[in-house]
Amino acid sequence: MPQLDVDGARLTYDDEGPRDGVGAPLVFVHGWTADRHRWDHQTEHFSAGRRVIRLDLRGHGESDGAGSPTIEALAADVLALLDHLGVDRCVLIGHSMGGMIAQTIALSHPERVERLVLVNSISRMTYSRGRGLLMAVSTLVPFKLFVAANIQRAFAPGHPREEIRACVEASAATPREVVMTCYGAMRAFDVLDRVGEIRVPTLLVHGYHDIQLPVAQMLRMAKAYPDAVVRIVDAGHELPLEKPAELTAALDAFLAPKE
Repeated sequence: MPQLDVDGARLTYDDEGPRDGVGAPLVFVHGWTADRHRWDHQTEHFSAGRRVIRLDLRGHGESDGAGSPTIEALAADVLALLDHLGVDRCVLIGHSMGGMIAQTIALSHPERVERLVLVNSISRMTYSRGRGLLMAVSTLVPFKLFVAANIQRAFAPGHPREEIRACVEASAATPREVVMTCYGAMRAFDVLDRVGEIRVPTLLVHGYHDIQLPVAQMLRMAKAYPDAVVRIVDAGHELPLEKPAELTAALDAFLAPKE
C-alpha cells in the first residue's frame, strides 16, 4: 500500500498495470466521503492492459490529513501524486467531487490531460430554493444524520437497502471536519463559464435518477464543452456502485482507438 506525504497529509494510492501498456495512464479520482475502491471494477478491468492510478483523497479512506477548503487544493494533491509517479499526461476520470477536481486540473494544467471523463459531476453547484433550504437545514442536524440524508438520496429507487446502509456507514466514518470542509468546497465550486476552454475529448456519464446533481445541470454543462460525448445510465448519483459494468463499458468505448 504505497503512500505519499503531501502538505501535511499522507495520501494512500494504488499504481497498477504495465508501465508500457497501450495508451496514457488512467487516473481515477473518487467523490465526497468515498474512497479509491469506488473504482474497483474499472481498476480490475483496465489494469490488465494499461497503467491505472487511483488515490484516497486527503482525509478519506486510508489517507489522513484535514479537509481541503477548496477544490483547487484537492487538485493540487492529485497533481503532486502525478509528479511523484512521473506521469506527465493522463486520462483523468472523476466521480462527483472527483469530477470537479478533474475539471480544475484540465483548466489549470491542460497539458497534463489527454482525455477527460466526468461521472455524475457538474461544473457549477446550483440549487433550487427548496433544495437549498433542505441542504442548509441538513447541516444543523447531527453529523451522522447529515451524512445519511445525503447518501441515501444518492441511489436510484429500488437499490438494495443493505448496500445503501453499507455506503452510509462507510461515508459516516470519514472525519466530520473533512466531510464538512469538502462540502463547503463543493458548494463554492463554479467553472461553468470556463469549461469551453477544455479542448480534449470528454465523456460525460450521468445517472438518469441523480437528484444530488440532476442530469439537467449536467446537460447544461455539456453544451459548453467543445468535444463532449454524453451517456445517460439508468442509475442514481452513485453510478460506480450502482452500475459498475455499464460504466466500465462506457469507458471502454470512449477509450477505444478510432479507426
